[in-house]
Amino acid sequence: MNDQAANLRRLVEDKNTYPEPPAIRETEVNIKQQAESIGPRTIAITSGKGGVGKTNLTVNLAIALGNMGKRVIIIDADMGMANVDILLGTSSRVTLMNLLDPDVTLEDVLLRGPYGVSYISGGSGMEHAGELSAMEREMLFSKLEACADWADIILVDTGAGIGKNVLDFIVSADEVLLVTTPEPTSLTDAYAVMKGYSRITENPNLKLIVNRVIDEPEIREVVGTLSRTAEKFLKLSVECLGYIYDDKMMVKSVRSQVPVMSGYPEALSARCIASIANGLVNGRQEKVKLGWRGFLRRLFKK
Repeated sequence: MNDQAANLRRLVEDKNTYPEPPAIRETEVNIKQQAESIGPRTIAITSGKGGVGKTNLTVNLAIALGNMGKRVIIIDADMGMANVDILLGTSSRVTLMNLLDPDVTLEDVLLRGPYGVSYISGGSGMEHAGELSAMEREMLFSKLEACADWADIILVDTGAGIGKNVLDFIVSADEVLLVTTPEPTSLTDAYAVMKGYSRITENPNLKLIVNRVIDEPEIREVVGTLSRTAEKFLKLSVECLGYIYDDKMMVKSVRSQVPVMSGYPEALSARCIASIANGLVNGRQEKVKLGWRGFLRRLFKK
């Protein structure tokens, strides 16, 4: 039997194998999110490979959600990359792992960046979060709990791929946004994330975001290919939360280290991200199952 990645590649190459998927439905609006009282929504943003715009989306999504009145904190869990710093044109001298120092408080590591973006740099030490002693886990847990008092939504920017540290983050979160592009290698790697995620979570909640698309037929093709393959081989239902058109203003914003939501809010890509934020806030009803504290318990094996 051919492996599933090979099947996915064949689906990408043979566009006539399956009928055209239905048109992407507009996100329903004006439906209030129902959240339990256990803390902010915790959303992991991940990708199958690097270079697909995952961190760029995270930063701009935080700004878009802030424009909607939401308090947002980014946890930069992309080990050692510090891409949030780069995109914001900032530099962090402290990381989340500094909280293991008894004299360091959450306020010491919570960075108030430009454009209203608050974030915590994870640093390379987060890769070994599951190996901490019981006392260290308790210290991190007790200090990080306070994030629940300062945020409505916590965005966890994970690394790319299917390494154990990445899977730990996405399984610990109640919601997962998987970023891909139309490139065949990106689709194959995105499918690998779906496969790994579906095997180790009991209640999958994964939504797709397609970046750098050219037109609507391309969007339908990408979403149809991934959703059909996931349903057929993984019995995993995958919904598309939104898409971002290829836009030269996005490229310009990255080079200038000014997020497109702030520097070029009328750009096509910025309007796409605003639509994704609207879908998260006003789209179909979502319950926060375990919230931020539940995320920490699972991540630190408490």
